[in-house]
Amino acid sequence: MTGEVFAAIDVGSYEMALKVFELSHKNGVRELDYVRHRMDLGSETYATGRISHRHVEEMIRILLDFRQIMKSYGVTHYQAYGTSAVRETRDIEVVRDLIQQRTGIRIDILSNSEQRFLDYKSIALKHGFFKEIIAKPTAIVDIGGGSIQISLFEKDTLVATQNLKTGVLRIHTTMELVHAPRLKYMELVSELVNSQLSVFSKLYLKDNSIDNIIVIDDYVSPLVQRFSKEGKGDGYITTQEYLGFLSQANQVSDIVVAKKLNIPEDNVPLLYVSGVLIKCILDATNASNIWAPGITLCDGIAYEYAERKNFIRSPHDFEQDIVACAQNISKRFMGSKSRRETLQKIALTIFDNTKELHGLGKRDRLLLQIATILHDCGKYISVVYLGDCSYNIIMSTEIIGLSHLERLMVANIVRYNHEEFEYFGSPSRYMEGISREDYLRVAKLTAILRAANGLDRTHKQKFKDVKVKLEDDELIITVDTKADITLEKGLFNNRAAFFEEVFGIRPVIRQKKML
Repeated sequence: MTGEVFAAIDVGSYEMALKVFELSHKNGVRELDYVRHRMDLGSETYATGRISHRHVEEMIRILLDFRQIMKSYGVTHYQAYGTSAVRETRDIEVVRDLIQQRTGIRIDILSNSEQRFLDYKSIALKHGFFKEIIAKPTAIVDIGGGSIQISLFEKDTLVATQNLKTGVLRIHTTMELVHAPRLKYMELVSELVNSQLSVFSKLYLKDNSIDNIIVIDDYVSPLVQRFSKEGKGDGYITTQEYLGFLSQANQVSDIVVAKKLNIPEDNVPLLYVSGVLIKCILDATNASNIWAPGITLCDGIAYEYAERKNFIRSPHDFEQDIVACAQNISKRFMGSKSRRETLQKIALTIFDNTKELHGLGKRDRLLLQIATILHDCGKYISVVYLGDCSYNIIMSTEIIGLSHLERLMVANIVRYNHEEFEYFGSPSRYMEGISREDYLRVAKLTAILRAANGLDRTHKQKFKDVKVKLEDDELIITVDTKADITLEKGLFNNRAAFFEEVFGIRPVIRQKKML
């Protein structure tokens, strides 16, 4: 067997799953085994914020079994992730340490945006016709135990994404709390979900139509996959076919549904909650078709690892989706398109021409780009408190594809572009959770953004071309313009001072007048 054997572990809200894959340059990603264990962590952690000792012991037992399976396949690398149920546990660091000590398996925590991004990437990487589908208006509906994520695409571009706290387990727990019979689920679940969907529709859908819905879930998707093979194939059904199936399921008992579909009877209420959630989204979007590609988080974990190790190549520019998401946030908060494009061009030019100074990587360049796009979003709330307002908007807004730490870094870069910089070790709430290494990344990217911002201080985009070159102990920034840049030169010194403090190099403006 050539290549690597990789294992992906998902510690989810209502089950733990292990998938083992063979990765090779010839065959890409090939699934070898799939093991699932039902365990309802979500109902417990969503209600109490804790994982009981009983569940911790069960997790340890299952992970030990997973480890034996991994050993039997000769797994060389693995990645274990916890999602919302683990993420919302108050004493999770204690639990993670205990599990690692007992099993040798480290569980990392995925932020919501990282989790949804992995799901989304697995669709694109696993299905070559994904690009063709999202060329038309499409919504990806990712249904988890704690929440759902709705991401809208138009013309192959991510235009909006929003998380709603209406996950399968949360809703099912609510139904149990109010003692709702299953025959009332359609009415009650719709009432709960539509209150949030109405806000989403007003903000993002408006009068826009959606052609396709791509569904990611653990209950409806396998059934759509199964029944679509009798018709069009590979997880495609029309909305009318789906609504007919849902209506039939509503008219019979859980036992009958379980027998007919060959699923555990305990899964039927969760299947129905997920089914009604999808119906509500179909009603809100007026979509004509549903595609259930049948992917899981484990697939996303494996495909990302395979892409990073160059076993497969991505058919889609995922970084551009992150950029598009940031651009739509800027647009929502009335950011200036021409201003952000000018700032972005200058900042990235400085970054690209000072690599020997900063030693930062491709991902840091992306964070700088996102910071330039969102640099003035706080003006929507206050011009006076621009830095703080920008920080709060960024930290309160989903940027799919960025981790919580990366979003925190972007928020700080934007804030310190406007506010006095706070140094490592200072009692600042803004720097909480940022390591020394990440603090240095923030400082370097802030210095670059400040310098770029200083070149367009009057917001008039005077420079048509900017060139950057290192000469001795100076960073020579040559600008081509016929405009009067007296203000830019005079105000640049304050911005340049922090750049010099961070890099030990003084930025200097030189004007090359255009003919």
